[in-house]
Amino acid sequence: MFARATRPLQRALAPLGDRILIRKAVVETQTAGGILLPTDSTKESNEGTVVAVGPGLRDVSGVLHSPTLKAGDSVLLPKYGGTEIEIGDEKLNLFREDDILGKFD
Repeated sequence: MFARATRPLQRALAPLGDRILIRKAVVETQTAGGILLPTDSTKESNEGTVVAVGPGLRDVSGVLHSPTLKAGDSVLLPKYGGTEIEIGDEKLNLFREDDILGKFD
């Protein structure tokens, strides 16, 4: 007989080209004073952490231009854009490097 998998298999995603895989920051639902905010008043976060980075883009002459971001960087994201991806139970977003607005120090 065939053995059944007891847990779902996890997949890994390696971005291609100049794409950047980002985990968006969790929106706080409680203020510093302890006040709980309703979920409909909290907006989607525009900050995130870089999870993985593609190798970069090649120009017309074939020279590889590597991305300026690396895994672990905190970045500012646009309000719209990117592709939402679900890997296991985690929701991640895939952006082009040009779409990312900035990097936090």
